[in-house]
Amino acid sequence: MSLYESGEMYLESILMLTKQGKNVRAIDVCEYMGYSKPSVSRALGILKKSGHVNVDKNGFLSLTDEGREVAEKIYARHKILTEILISIGVNPEVASDDACKIEHHISDESFEALKAKFNK
Repeated sequence: MSLYESGEMYLESILMLTKQGKNVRAIDVCEYMGYSKPSVSRALGILKKSGHVNVDKNGFLSLTDEGREVAEKIYARHKILTEILISIGVNPEVASDDACKIEHHISDESFEALKAKFNK
């Protein structure tokens, strides 16, 4: 299933919170992303229905294999694009913000070409 940019961002956020060693709940996603509880609840419902996220009986979130695959791909793109932008002189904070915008829209072909060109 193809996800919209917002779905990818939710998955990446859950991944990042999980990497911090946290048991992730919807409220953690709200705080991390700066979104309202109703917005996060709606998005998580969609991601659960699509098979990207599981919610256990205690309200803890986990990524399914499919959700983790998408999240890892987006996170890897973010890191590499940020490194590339910094390497050409972009301020690190701006590079990270711009990478976040690019990571969801760049084709696999273009991303792989950039990665090869910059040996990342």
